[in-house]
Amino acid sequence: MQRYPMTPQGHAALEAELKQLKSVDRPRITASIAEAREHGDLKENAEYHAAREQQGFCEARIRDIEAKLGGAQVIDPSTLPKEGRVVFGVSVIIENMDTEEEKQYKIVGDDEADFKAGKISVNSPIARGLIGKFEGDEVRIETPKGVVEYEVMKVIYD
Repeated sequence: MQRYPMTPQGHAALEAELKQLKSVDRPRITASIAEAREHGDLKENAEYHAAREQQGFCEARIRDIEAKLGGAQVIDPSTLPKEGRVVFGVSVIIENMDTEEEKQYKIVGDDEADFKAGKISVNSPIARGLIGKFEGDEVRIETPKGVVEYEVMKVIYD
């Protein structure tokens, strides 16, 4: 079984989305399909085909979330030893050694990632390069723009 690392907040968000899909979206889509069937010939019934397509997307997302929750590895960074090491779930402040620009990222699971909010996937190039490093360490990270050198300024266990 595949393991899916996630924060407690990410786990709760997936559970909430699953509940929404099962208790609200699925019944609404089923009702839309029934209503579209009443309009007659299904071959040329665009409403019916759109509702069936929507049903397919909904059911696929339900299966995806159930699989992820089944393999969830919930990691609460506040319970980890605070040794200044970059691990899953922490926030990290890094400085670009060329531009001296500082950025803060929180390393989260794939479903939680939101680059604009400063949340990066544990599988992203930056996170993979930072995992295991300590405050004060320098690291070279292969990014889409080329190799960038960063210094780990601070690790925050929030």
